[in-house]
Amino acid sequence: MTENTVPNRLKLPHFLPYRLATISNRISRTISRLYSDRYDLTIPEWRVMAVLGDESDLSASEVAHRTAMDKVAVSRAVSRLLAKKRLERHFSPQDRRRSVLALSLEGVRIYAEIMPLALSYETELLSHLGKQETAELNRLLDRLEGLSLETFGDPARTSKDEDGAA
Repeated sequence: MTENTVPNRLKLPHFLPYRLATISNRISRTISRLYSDRYDLTIPEWRVMAVLGDESDLSASEVAHRTAMDKVAVSRAVSRLLAKKRLERHFSPQDRRRSVLALSLEGVRIYAEIMPLALSYETELLSHLGKQETAELNRLLDRLEGLSLETFGDPARTSKDEDGAA
């Protein structure tokens, strides 16, 4: 073995975390073409809006947890969305000491315009798989997600990576 030879080389194109990340990044970038220029939104900003469109009155930490994004990335996205008047921050009705986020009227309008585009993209992508393949893909993704959380904990609490799944 020479000095430059690496023992037990990783076959990166076949390494599951690499494959999942690259597929996710490609899909996220493709979907972002539907909204980024027209709505002046980054991928992290859209992820925050998508989570808050699904469930309102969440803290920034809860958004970070649901998106598996780093808290710093969520904080930056939230700051930009607040500045663009797409989010509102207010106190939780249940706990007046707790600050929560919600889509503003402008945020709701944008969400309502982007969501059908995102769902249409998903439908088109999945149309290339059969019903059984789609069900199996969902089952396997659920299983991998559960195993990952069970085995390694929640990466959103420690990750510094801003890039990731849509």
